[in-house]
Amino acid sequence: MRTLIFVALLSLAACSVNSQYSAPWAVKAVDKTYEARDACLQRQAAPYAGDTADASSIGRAISANCQAETDALNASSNPHRDPAVTAAIRQDSDFRATGYVLKARGQYN
Repeated sequence: MRTLIFVALLSLAACSVNSQYSAPWAVKAVDKTYEARDACLQRQAAPYAGDTADASSIGRAISANCQAETDALNASSNPHRDPAVTAAIRQDSDFRATGYVLKARGQYN
């Protein structure tokens, strides 16, 4: 009986290890699109280092300039086209763009 319980626990532990990586090729695709989106946001934010306008409004404009990269990220990480996920990705893009603007200004660590 103890052996059966031990084997069952081992099999459960094996199933839970790296369960988010059940499709490693998809994870790599999502990682690449995240990197492309973030690189675009960072490139677009650099010219606003000396600007005194509201960082969040600049962040939204930068996010709009990187819409192609955001759409690619959405396509790779949201294959079922869930509107809540799409909205969250867009909100994250705006947030990250604002962070890059603040970082370019030296106001964000």
